[in-house]
Amino acid sequence: MLKGERCKTAKCAIVKKNYPPGLHGPKGRSSRQSGYNMQLREKQKAKRIYNLLEKQFQLSFERAIKQKGNTGENLLRILETRLDNVIYRLGFAESRAQARTLVNHGHFQVNDKKVNIPSFNVKTGDIIKIKKSSLTGKQFANLTERLKKTEVPGWLNLDKDLSAKVLHQPAKENFEIKINAQTIIEFYSK
Repeated sequence: MLKGERCKTAKCAIVKKNYPPGLHGPKGRSSRQSGYNMQLREKQKAKRIYNLLEKQFQLSFERAIKQKGNTGENLLRILETRLDNVIYRLGFAESRAQARTLVNHGHFQVNDKKVNIPSFNVKTGDIIKIKKSSLTGKQFANLTERLKKTEVPGWLNLDKDLSAKVLHQPAKENFEIKINAQTIIEFYSK
């Protein structure tokens, strides 16, 4: 053995242990998480999924509080109807980060007006199109193949001419990602 005589005993470094290394070793920390830790992790998960900074996420939460209805559903609806997320959900981009970049570079029109703000929230009846000059670019080269693999959510309608229409605001059933919005609300209401 590479480690010599020590590997013939119970103290062999190669044997994987089911506890973290260090002074506190097997006693370690309990696996139970505090309420604050669970709330923070849920908020961080939502921030990473939608690729937002803390200030952007906090502003979205404040907008959700001002709206009528369930604050958790309002928050998820605001996050889902961001233009960069809609572009990703339609299949025009392979990731939310790429969708954000494409929107920043001005490749999309909403109701025949150029929009280059990723946080732009789409409304019911909005029509989203790729600019004609952008269709020849390499980022949209294999778009038709990609769209065949993409499942468009029920609240969006994608036409064959690569224009999409927002049929209605997404409901709780339309949220693809399982985020516990109630823990996020509890986190911010402290």
